[in-house]
Amino acid sequence: MDTQIAWIDDVYLLTVVSKNLDSLRERKDSPFIKWGNKSFSVTVESEVNDQTMLMSFKDELPMGEKLFLCWGEGKIPIYARGIVRTSWFDENYSTPNSLLGAIYEKEATTFTVWAPTATAVKLFLNNNQYSLIRQKRGVWQKKVLGDWNGSAYDYEVEVNGVRNRVNDPYAKTLLGNSKRGVVIDLGGTNPKNFQKQSRPSVEKLQDSIIYELHVRDATIFDGSGVKNKGKFLGLGERNTTTANGYTTVLSYIKELGYTHVQLLPINDFARVDEYNPERGYNWGYDPLFFQAPEGSYATDVENPVSRIIELKEMIMSLHEEEISIIVDVVYNHVYIMEDSSFEKIVPGYYFRYYADGTISNGTGVGNDIATERTMVRKFILDTIDYWLTEYKVDGFRFDLMGAIDVETMKQIKDRCRGEDIPIMLLGEGWDLPTAIPSETKATSFQSHQLQGIRFFNDFFRDTLKGNLFEQHDLGYVNGKGRYIERLPQLVSGSSIEEFGHTHVSAVNQTVNYVECHDNHTLWDRLAITNEEESISDREKIHQLATGITLLSQGVPFIHGGQEWFRSKKGDENSYISGDEINQLNWKQREENDNKISFIRTLIHIRKHYDVFRLCTKEEIKRRLHILITPAPIFGWTLFGDREDFAIYVNPTKRRFELHLPSPGNWHIAATNIDERVLIESEINGEYTFISPYELLVLKKVRRY
Repeated sequence: MDTQIAWIDDVYLLTVVSKNLDSLRERKDSPFIKWGNKSFSVTVESEVNDQTMLMSFKDELPMGEKLFLCWGEGKIPIYARGIVRTSWFDENYSTPNSLLGAIYEKEATTFTVWAPTATAVKLFLNNNQYSLIRQKRGVWQKKVLGDWNGSAYDYEVEVNGVRNRVNDPYAKTLLGNSKRGVVIDLGGTNPKNFQKQSRPSVEKLQDSIIYELHVRDATIFDGSGVKNKGKFLGLGERNTTTANGYTTVLSYIKELGYTHVQLLPINDFARVDEYNPERGYNWGYDPLFFQAPEGSYATDVENPVSRIIELKEMIMSLHEEEISIIVDVVYNHVYIMEDSSFEKIVPGYYFRYYADGTISNGTGVGNDIATERTMVRKFILDTIDYWLTEYKVDGFRFDLMGAIDVETMKQIKDRCRGEDIPIMLLGEGWDLPTAIPSETKATSFQSHQLQGIRFFNDFFRDTLKGNLFEQHDLGYVNGKGRYIERLPQLVSGSSIEEFGHTHVSAVNQTVNYVECHDNHTLWDRLAITNEEESISDREKIHQLATGITLLSQGVPFIHGGQEWFRSKKGDENSYISGDEINQLNWKQREENDNKISFIRTLIHIRKHYDVFRLCTKEEIKRRLHILITPAPIFGWTLFGDREDFAIYVNPTKRRFELHLPSPGNWHIAATNIDERVLIESEINGEYTFISPYELLVLKKVRRY
């Protein structure tokens, strides 16, 4: 980089940086900007420090041209910096309707890049070089004749005096370890009838039950019964079992009754050597390329088409089992900003900065993607569209959604409305300190602006098991009924003002959970907060939390293996901890089959009776009533059209007598106390009891 540089930091502002400002100050003549045969006058405004001077000018300067600040015999190169983050830049150079990327046809492939501040862009295609031609508004393009299917390509972009080799951010697949993009004939990547397949029928998204999985974790265990362990294909294998015949993976998920599988990121990510994936591990939240599938999940990383075909085969397998797929997407940051294609192609544009020029880091990983800018939003919308049309996914989970702006999320929702089924949209609505105003962030506090988008309910999580960030804190299930006053809000969907604090504005916006891939598993948390309890009692406490999650209004979210007390051996942040910590232990699934049956029963109840899946506050107020119970027992009723339910939870080691909502013949629909089922299946009258750490679901058919 030059020792003297003039940066365009605003529409009419230059920041001149030089170690020889004294020599410039001594000049008697006036500075001016030179562009080819044109020149623009410049006025010295002020000096910031010994090496920095501000200048102003009256004419709008062209981007992507070679400009110089001339002062006497000296020529200082002028480069774009802060100007790219102005509304002027977006208004004059954004091109939201352009078709970017490598667009394949058998006769030719058209390569298109948006690089408005670049002075030259070259295409390297296999062993060939081509110069792209600058079009309007900073678009560069070249149509190369011939059939280039399977050919590797990248670009050399000259911007701000530096030449960088860079991959296409719109690359649809890549060579191993993201070395280069690859031109692909997408029409040749579809399994038979893939584009004609019917997605699982979903009448209402409120009927969903989400199961979170990591592709590798799901199958890598030796006893999973899966052939293609750790791969896309492995997750799609049918009829897999343990050595003793217990269902695993896809068959198991289908058997339990989950409607949606939510996959941790499956686009190309860092930290795993795709040629030797066993040497590394990553959840996938270190994104590199957003439209290309992750190569370590393919059986043949040498063949760039295999990851596309095998991902599609996996999706088709799940769809054929009537299981929808939600993909976890990370549009809030990139792995390393300085190495990203975004930063190399248009430096300073794709990321958020504060007014003083420092980089925003609300995500805590070094950078925040500036989703509010036109071409960033375009990239996100293009990518959402691509996953919907090319891969037929059924939903998106937005990592750190609170760092995304409201308008972008609204436009994503509008795009998803065009699909033939309802698309599940959910995300983390945490309010992060990123450099946009609070009211423009897609947080749970702005849920009223984002109807139809769901938010992870940390109020629900922390009420049940204690504050996530205080390891020894206690909640309702593990703290002998602490926070019982919050339970009415939890079970009613966290949206009804009469019950106090609301998390979201509508019941169809809450995603209820107590455990996910992040932080301690619930079992590992209980080992800290309830270490004095026996394993048997901890299992029952665990079942209380999972049971309340499944029976509350809103959409329940279950972490893979949660129903069999999944442990990560106390690892609180296992994002690179390896298979030994992260793998789903299917032997443990086998050992806890009788405990899993309780969860299976609750899922069946939820799916079979729509009073557990109410869609409006009005319906909830009409059908859900909180019962008077001896504290800290919590109970509520649900009045259906043909049957009534009474649900009771006991977070203590004491037995309590219960006065039922009405006399009659109550059937025990579910309980986590195995011994009770052996004693009685029905209760006649209006009195019964609840055992220590019991979750009891009673059903009474209404007689007319």
